[in-house]
Amino acid sequence: MTTIVEADPETAVTAPTRFSVNLRQSGIYIAFAAIVVLFEILTSGSLLEPQNISNIVVQNSYILILAIGMILIIIAGHIDLSAGSVVAVTGAVAAVLMVDLDVPWPLAILATLVVGALIGAWQGFWIAYFGIPAFIVTLAGMLVFRALTMTVLGNQGIGPFPDDVRTLANGFTPGFLNNVGLGVLGGADLFTLLVGLAAVAGIVAVQWRARRARIGYGQTVDGLPVFVAKIAGAALVLMFIVVQLARFKNLPWVLVLLAALVLAYTLISQRTVFGRHIYAVGGNLQAAGLSGVKVKSVTFWIFVNMGLLASIAGIIFAGRLNQAGPTAGNAFELDAIAAAFIGGAAVQGGVGKVVGAITGGLIMAVINNGMSLIGSPSERVMLVKGLVLLAAVAFDVWAKRRAGRSR
Repeated sequence: MTTIVEADPETAVTAPTRFSVNLRQSGIYIAFAAIVVLFEILTSGSLLEPQNISNIVVQNSYILILAIGMILIIIAGHIDLSAGSVVAVTGAVAAVLMVDLDVPWPLAILATLVVGALIGAWQGFWIAYFGIPAFIVTLAGMLVFRALTMTVLGNQGIGPFPDDVRTLANGFTPGFLNNVGLGVLGGADLFTLLVGLAAVAGIVAVQWRARRARIGYGQTVDGLPVFVAKIAGAALVLMFIVVQLARFKNLPWVLVLLAALVLAYTLISQRTVFGRHIYAVGGNLQAAGLSGVKVKSVTFWIFVNMGLLASIAGIIFAGRLNQAGPTAGNAFELDAIAAAFIGGAAVQGGVGKVVGAITGGLIMAVINNGMSLIGSPSERVMLVKGLVLLAAVAFDVWAKRRAGRSR
């Protein structure tokens, strides 16, 4: 294998090196692959069946949406214990508007998103400008918004939701083009396959551009064979999932929404000034303040964002169940926090990626689904999830200590 270590791409030279894996950056993906293979064997191939892959996406979409907001909060050095209760109260607001008051569903969704953002602003104010720790504010919010949910709903469910909202939560993209034959695999939706190929092309273009930029700045990058192997591996995994979805009922609408959110928040966190400020606040609060970062403003807006994403998750969850209930969202915040930490977020803040949080959420989803397929009792599922979370955090602490000793 070779590594390029040259600032000028036209005169770049290669130097031989051993193939190595950065466990802190790549360990989560290796673990995810191992867990998938393990449950694929234990379930005799049922885990990766087309319908089951679709079920995993649809049934865990709201947790993954919450994980996107939670990772940003944890990167900034905070925590949010109220996310599940915000899911419940915004779902209740959406139900009252659409079902009881007959508000057109687009306006009702917009109003619900505004309510979620206002809830986030309320909590962000106390944390950012009043100086109360996020743990306390959101713990209070968990109780307050759960109580408001019960007050709004009157301890009963409200439904059913309009067909369009249910389609967003449970539906699939229509077959815009005809099916194509895939030999022994049967037929698959051509439009879904084309979307997958477009996604692969986008990944290749982005990664190639990033590689060229690193070479231009004189940074170390993988040699071309290693780069191609990594891209090919990611493309094969993505196309396998797309093919399986195309063989079932096309792309779930929630997957389209989730993909848009992941792309948007990855760009925000990695390519914008605001995103860099989030990392700066979590990495070193005092240094961030001294360097001109508006710490209070950053803190306020990440909680506004968390409220907004929780309202999206609330609408999706209520639409999937076709009613808003007073117990909706129970322990959702714990699953979102676990997804962030399993996905590589550091306990002290300053470290983490949106894609990592999604991967952590998918690990929890595969564990839930796989153990359900093999008939494991709920207490055993909780045991395994708890041990996985502990192992992820222990690995993060160990990696930091090892890095400190090596300096």
